Amino acid sequence: MTSSELWTRETADRYDAEEAEASSAAVLGPTLAFLAELAGDGRALEFAIGTGRVGVPLRERGVPVVGIELSEHMAAVLRRKADEETLPVTVGDMATTVVPGEFSLVYLVYNTITNLLTQDEQVECFRNAARHLEPGGRFVIELGVPRLRFLPPGQVAVPFDVSEQHLGFDTFDLLEQMLVSHHFTRDDDGRYRRENSRHRYAWPAELDLMARIAGLELERRVADWDGAPFTQDSAKHISVWRKPA
Repeated sequence: MTSSELWTRETADRYDAEEAEASSAAVLGPTLAFLAELAGDGRALEFAIGTGRVGVPLRERGVPVVGIELSEHMAAVLRRKADEETLPVTVGDMATTVVPGEFSLVYLVYNTITNLLTQDEQVECFRNAARHLEPGGRFVIELGVPRLRFLPPGQVAVPFDVSEQHLGFDTFDLLEQMLVSHHFTRDDDGRYRRENSRHRYAWPAELDLMARIAGLELERRVADWDGAPFTQDSAKHISVWRKPA
């Protein structure tokens, strides 16, 4: 049983509307180009495919995509966009669920590896990626860098969004390497809706060690989908590990 928190029907139904900006062509274009280049002529497997924000347009670009998704409600929203023959989806967790065949690309975007709340499960996620990759295939993760540099002594909360429609901040447990993302979202009726989600954050070096345990080698790390250099000031990273041929 995975430690990931399940997305409810209500959350799944409003997910696409709340992530409209992240689903725009301007934002998704570099993501899709990056992933399509790595997939080449092979197939791609998306862990935690959700409502198909990335998987559906990647399939439309001609890359055969298969998905694994824990929430049946999220998968149901995806199914409104693409049928099972076009984009097969297996309901299950990304750390242990196995689908048939080998893939040239396995990818996990939008900080979703942090939904696995233990280090052991995150290691198993890397192993599951390696299990599905053909020799020479790549595993890609998009993940934010923990904003601990913004924490003065004695403070445990860091804001990440302050806008007209949304207030968001993270609270950190530095001993357990956990964070809780808190969201206050203004609905159309003017009232605010409060939600939160738990995550286990991990540093790039820790992910590299997980990859080595799974038999994968770091090939590339950049700061965004456009390929900007990754530095100590980068807010996130796109990391690519390769399964030896």
